[in-house]
Amino acid sequence: MELDLTEERTERARRIAEAGGVAQALDSGALPVRVSLTLSEALVLGLLRQHVRKFVVVFGHGSTELAEVLRVYEDAGLVRTYAVRHETEASHAAAALRWVTGEKAAVVTSIGPGALQAMAGSLVASSDGLGVWHLYGDETTEDEGPNMQQIPRPEQGLFLRLTSAMGPAYSLHTPRALPTALRRGLNTVDHPYRPGPFYLLLPLNTQPQVIEDFNLRELPTGVPPRLSAAAADYRATARRLLDAERVVVKVGGGARGSRRELEELADLVDAVFVMSPVSLGVVPASHPRQMMVGGSKGSLSGNFAMENADLLLAVGTRSVCQADSSRTGYPRVRHVVNINADLDSATHYNETTALVGDAQETLGALVEAVRAELAGAGGGAEASAWLSECQDARRAWERIKQDRLDRPTLHDPVWEREVLTQPAAIQTITEWAESTEAVTFFDAGDVQAVGFQMSAEEEPGQSFTEAGASYMGFATSAVLATAIGDEDWYGVAVTGDGSFTMNPQVLIDGVAHGAKGCVVVLDNRRMAAISSLQIDQYGVDHATSDGVAVDYVAWAGSVEGVTALHGGYSRESLREALEKARARDGLSLIHVPVYFGDDPAGGLPSYGRWNVGNSVGDTQRLRHEIGL
Repeated sequence: MELDLTEERTERARRIAEAGGVAQALDSGALPVRVSLTLSEALVLGLLRQHVRKFVVVFGHGSTELAEVLRVYEDAGLVRTYAVRHETEASHAAAALRWVTGEKAAVVTSIGPGALQAMAGSLVASSDGLGVWHLYGDETTEDEGPNMQQIPRPEQGLFLRLTSAMGPAYSLHTPRALPTALRRGLNTVDHPYRPGPFYLLLPLNTQPQVIEDFNLRELPTGVPPRLSAAAADYRATARRLLDAERVVVKVGGGARGSRRELEELADLVDAVFVMSPVSLGVVPASHPRQMMVGGSKGSLSGNFAMENADLLLAVGTRSVCQADSSRTGYPRVRHVVNINADLDSATHYNETTALVGDAQETLGALVEAVRAELAGAGGGAEASAWLSECQDARRAWERIKQDRLDRPTLHDPVWEREVLTQPAAIQTITEWAESTEAVTFFDAGDVQAVGFQMSAEEEPGQSFTEAGASYMGFATSAVLATAIGDEDWYGVAVTGDGSFTMNPQVLIDGVAHGAKGCVVVLDNRRMAAISSLQIDQYGVDHATSDGVAVDYVAWAGSVEGVTALHGGYSRESLREALEKARARDGLSLIHVPVYFGDDPAGGLPSYGRWNVGNSVGDTQRLRHEIGL
């Protein structure tokens, strides 16, 4: 039976707010343990118990009941809703919030197209390991006929099947199953090693259904436990590391928090570090054993270390195609020591000693085992020619980057004048962001590749490269997270013209919700990353540019509250524009024309391989020849 429970709902929200939370209200007796309430209200209470208070929403006919619950609870000061203009933007903003601050949020959409768009955006959270709740409206359970916007086929649970292909999902077909759904969601969103999005489907007719005499203590709380060190023969692994002559340590995102153990182990076994785009800063860029990013778009020094190593120690990495050059990045490695909390990732390569456990704990145990082996041998590891050769490569890489900065502008045929190169523009932005303690987001394409190649971070968290899905438009949407989080921080989205036009809604939503940040549009009038790849592989580009000129300053300036600026044609003018943007309390956009052409000084070289286009045959042959 459906009842008008507005009065009871309002009173519950008031009591929870006065008690300081759901748990406090239950413990004090301010909130009865057993109540009758709608499924939507029970869901909001369950999310509150898991400290989910931010809801990024695009409401529709498939979420009106949930919207009403959120209205009441927001009036009581318990939650905040942020209405945005695109579901993919909502997904990106919630993912960025979790990535930068650790705060949890829920994305709320209607049924059908909106849910599909949010799910597409959730590829970021899935690829980069970010725990985000996704709450989608779904078709009714009584099957009275096709629901508008459902998948138009006479089959049951099609959207559940669709979301389940993306990650853990649950349909609240039966309201009393809510506690189980919330537990599964908690274990996904708060997973200590590989969190991700959890898709909770809310059928239109079950959202307002009343659950009679529901026990609120069934709503799950807690944090999934962490693993301990891997169960392994550490002495044998230590001997293997010490017997190798050229050890490379591939540092993935799962190695965060393990800097001390990584540095100590590298010194003991004379290893060098190679980073992934998502792990920059885990080991400082200034560390003498740091060779920077390696892979398909990696640095000269990072790829030198990968190409010449004879043993790989992989720590917290998924070994995606660009990170290990489509499994050809280590042609001389014959054995891998792989530390990972995920079994599949730990056993990715053949000839692997898989250490499945917590990275920091496992590294600590391995350090002790190496120390014991060295003590038994009566000495310590000595620095070898391996470190010297790698350091030479790192110096050569730094010279290449400096050469680009020494020629910061080039004549561009489209702009018909001298404009900044992407390396010079990005270096200017990142230096400025670091000096002002701003958080930088790199969008997809050339912006992303040049961004992580030019970066030299001493601590993690200075910049975020969405390399997992390489989702065009992520960086722009991520700036909205500055308006959602509890912390006060400033975001800088470095995006290309192609990526910006994928998700420009932040110009409106950022102003509406009080975002503090700047969108820097590096405009070369094309999808330069793909143009370059086409030219490199086939000698000519196709269908990656057009002749349509866009006045981005006028576009941004048309939105009241946005500071629209031109970044000019030099590093100095760009810095001036950044300073002006930061001086404004709100959202800004800076348009920067950048170079595209065949002059090598306009970009950075690539040193890896990739299993795409006409490179496929050679790359796959090499992969099977290596057999790793």
